[in-house]
Amino acid sequence: MSLNKENRQRLLDLAKNSIVHGLQKGRPLKVNLDDYPAELTELRATFVTLEISGQLRGCIGMLEAVRPLAEDIAENAFSAAFNDPRFPPLDASELGGLEIHLSILTPAEPVSFSSEQDLVSQLQPGIDGLILQEGHRRGTFLPSVWESLPEPRQFLRHLKQKAGLPPDYWSNTIRIYRYHAEVID
Repeated sequence: MSLNKENRQRLLDLAKNSIVHGLQKGRPLKVNLDDYPAELTELRATFVTLEISGQLRGCIGMLEAVRPLAEDIAENAFSAAFNDPRFPPLDASELGGLEIHLSILTPAEPVSFSSEQDLVSQLQPGIDGLILQEGHRRGTFLPSVWESLPEPRQFLRHLKQKAGLPPDYWSNTIRIYRYHAEVID
């Protein structure tokens, strides 16, 4: 599902307004779903990525669709700004230089592969987002991560590390799921 320009802008405005509301009130903006068209109230999984001068400043999201799209954007924008454990909470002085990137995910689907090499050969740089799961360990990279890790083998090695595994780790119990994302920025 590709959103029209007006609805893409509405979601960007909603994300920024939720962050501003968070600075003022300490909580995400409450979304009245009656104010939004039907396509913005469908259950969708999203990530909100914040950058300042091209540097990551926060990224929070959901891999499963559990909330209406507009609500998920408002909640994840707030969380990316104030609850990403890798960064201190956003300060009002940073708002002017804040770049907001929204990723609306397709449902994740399992990838079938017979070996690590087979998996690497199936990856679509710039297109695939991946979820790696091994036991209780799990990590994901959005499709936008290909910009900094363009080589499939390198992408997979870094994803393993994100999941808390050694980069050269492999077992027959690793599960991989693929999703795509509509990026709005």
